[in-house]
Amino acid sequence: MPSPLTVSRRQALRLVAGTGLFFMAGGMLRPSSAAAAAFEAPKLPYAENALEPVISARTVSFHYGKHTLGYFDNANKLVADTPLAGQPLEKVFLEAAKDQKLVGLFRNAAQAWNHVFYWNGLSAAGGKPSAKLQKAIDTSFGGQEALNKALAEAAVAQFGSGWAWLVADPAGKLSVVKTGNADNPLQEGLKPLWVIDVWEHAYYLDYQNRRAEYVKGVLEKLVNWEFAAQNLG
Repeated sequence: MPSPLTVSRRQALRLVAGTGLFFMAGGMLRPSSAAAAAFEAPKLPYAENALEPVISARTVSFHYGKHTLGYFDNANKLVADTPLAGQPLEKVFLEAAKDQKLVGLFRNAAQAWNHVFYWNGLSAAGGKPSAKLQKAIDTSFGGQEALNKALAEAAVAQFGSGWAWLVADPAGKLSVVKTGNADNPLQEGLKPLWVIDVWEHAYYLDYQNRRAEYVKGVLEKLVNWEFAAQNLG
């Protein structure tokens, strides 16, 4: 979706919880809205080799090109003949989660959302939490080291496929939660701030069964704290 529109990195990375998912693609923001005929898969917000050496270009190519785009393709096929057609991606997976007959739609729509969130939460640029986010981290966890430990433990301990999330509750308190398969903290009324993917396709080409090494590398070098701060609001 090329566009002459130029936006700041802050704008491009923003996901607005509760109003639908905003994708960064080709230098512009594209909302998944009722005006769209289908969910439009975003381009990566960086080159495939941008996350090396922690995550290889080969892994990014397969993870994005096969898995992420596959979830979008499947979600588009599955939503077409349902009352949810034309609704924002976030609304689709939250509503589909309530109906066992729509389990396939839920899984694919949620995974599409989760993956966009994951890709935008990674950056080789490093950085630190904003003052507001750091204060919330200190209040909720007792400091950055404790937060990283909690994220690492949740990510490594997740049995099978899933995700480890940094979330905020309605009162603004932060916590770390893990979810299996396609599940998302929004289903429990929590606001996602950042996530690490621990499905095997996220790391197996680079680390095989050494999930802990992948998690350590991501937490030490690839967390996009600006993105997390924007999601906190």
